[in-house]
Amino acid sequence: MDGNGRWAAARGMPRIKGHEAGAESVNEIVRDCRERGIQALTLYSFSTENWKRPSAEVGALMGLLERYLAAEKREILDNGIRLNAIGQIDRLPAHVRLPLQLLMKDSAKNIGMTLTLALSYGGRREIVDAVQAIAKKVRRRELVPEEIDETTIAAHLYTGSLPDPDLLIRTSGEMRISNFLLWQLAYTEIYVTDVLWPDFRKPQLQLALDAYAKRERRYGLTGAQATGARP
Repeated sequence: MDGNGRWAAARGMPRIKGHEAGAESVNEIVRDCRERGIQALTLYSFSTENWKRPSAEVGALMGLLERYLAAEKREILDNGIRLNAIGQIDRLPAHVRLPLQLLMKDSAKNIGMTLTLALSYGGRREIVDAVQAIAKKVRRRELVPEEIDETTIAAHLYTGSLPDPDLLIRTSGEMRISNFLLWQLAYTEIYVTDVLWPDFRKPQLQLALDAYAKRERRYGLTGAQATGARP
């Protein structure tokens, strides 16, 4: 969800105003995805690298997240949304971590849609954590190296309970994945738009989904194989 700062700068506003406008986009996109029947939505909300930003901005972002959890709690619970979080959640301040964990617990049995917030998240760190967890099982003789395969690794990632993404939407024209879901994006379709995140709303999501619907997902096969046609 990139472009909050640039959106604010273009309007002569402090960066936090861009993040606040971006939160409004979050509300609209989450609601629209739920209404469309999309089963899983993951929002890259705060990366491990974002901790290096000025402390005032980090503090403002944490406060914004706290207010979001409080304001959207009722809608999440009433609409059958299961809230999930991935990343180094223990690094979050208590005023964010505790209500986050409580809402995750309260919504754990919901089946309408899984909304995952990537918080203090880094794709490389995720893979390191998975490798360490597997290594510990090998040391305890719960696994032998020959048993380790792609399924084993996927099960030890933060996203072990989630399907791999079908579509990655990157706003603000950035042509990189920024350490996001490095393992899971192996066959994900990528859609890049120049629209800044605070301006990304239902019409822009529709354009992204329309573009995705035209893609041919071959997973390494020929077009004929992917469509089931004879060679």
